[in-house]
Amino acid sequence: MIKKTVPLSSPDIGEEEVRAVEQVLRSSILSIGPKVQEFEKLVSEYSGLRYCVAVNSGTSALMLIMKAAGVTVGDRYLTTPFSFVTSSNILLYEGAEPVFVDIDPLTFNMDVRQLEQRYAEDPAKETIKGIVGVDVFAQPLDWDPILDFTQKTGLKVIEDSCEALGSSYKGKNCGSFGSAGAFAFYPNKQMTTGEGGVVVTDDEEIYQLCRSMRNQGRGVAENWLEHVRLGYNFRMDELNAALGIEQVKKLDHFIVKRNAVAERYAKLFSGVSGVRTPVVETYTTRISWFVYVVMLDEGIDRDGIIGYLQERGIQSRNYFAPIHLQPFYKERFGYREGMLPITENVTKRTLAIPFYNNLTIEDQEYVVHTLKEGIERFS
Repeated sequence: MIKKTVPLSSPDIGEEEVRAVEQVLRSSILSIGPKVQEFEKLVSEYSGLRYCVAVNSGTSALMLIMKAAGVTVGDRYLTTPFSFVTSSNILLYEGAEPVFVDIDPLTFNMDVRQLEQRYAEDPAKETIKGIVGVDVFAQPLDWDPILDFTQKTGLKVIEDSCEALGSSYKGKNCGSFGSAGAFAFYPNKQMTTGEGGVVVTDDEEIYQLCRSMRNQGRGVAENWLEHVRLGYNFRMDELNAALGIEQVKKLDHFIVKRNAVAERYAKLFSGVSGVRTPVVETYTTRISWFVYVVMLDEGIDRDGIIGYLQERGIQSRNYFAPIHLQPFYKERFGYREGMLPITENVTKRTLAIPFYNNLTIEDQEYVVHTLKEGIERFS
């Protein structure tokens, strides 16, 4: 048996990034310096939004947005159960509660029709204050009907675009549909700072609040021992920012490379039975491809296939586990299986396969061939 090693993801780091980080290491400024400001300027320009606040993770970015938006104890927010757990945890940090809406089985995003129905049927809808919309796997939400709905109901909109930097909906960039948006730069994202994230917004008040709170609650002048509000140490350091600067400069090129990898997969899977490739809706004018998640037919042993691929050197993962069925969510809120049937079905059948900028056609052929063998064996 021919065996290769194909990782699930791999960052695209060049000599420019190495030199940029080395220059910071050789300087005397490792934190609170000019690189963070330069990085913020570049991301702001790229996103098309006026303000950007760089922080140490996407989670931190979302936490600051929650606080700046005034989310508080007893508030409830409509959101998706099919996401990384952070998109719901950020509500719990503030004493608020997620209200889960089932998903569209094609896009895996929150289903707009079910969103409206869930709100209409809620016996305590006066406590529902807004929506945390997640652009899952870089596929934008169907934002027009969501914004029409929130305009009618007066609900706030917060956008978790941590997976969708570079994607756009009907020509408008992801991250720009709520009062503020968040991007994240973990190494498997479209670009990386190692660890890091940003808040982006056109709202100056939100910008100033997030900027203060990320730096121990200091005021606009950022006097060292003057703290005007409760804050945190959520700062991005100069090393991460230096890496991010070089990555942002290459981001459009990265997205072209990722689109090429996705297109090759689509062709390779053509005619392979038992698997559905990702669906990109017509309203998505640009997708920046975070991961490549396929959906297996009913009755195929997904976990058996993961083990089969692993034995042959191919990393793969289930994506995602339902948030409402995470142990502490079940214990705290009483969720149980069967409450969100589409999400629960999708999470049993989805599989993330190797996907990154420089994935070769030979490795893709090996992945698809091996996955086809696994489907035949575990159907």
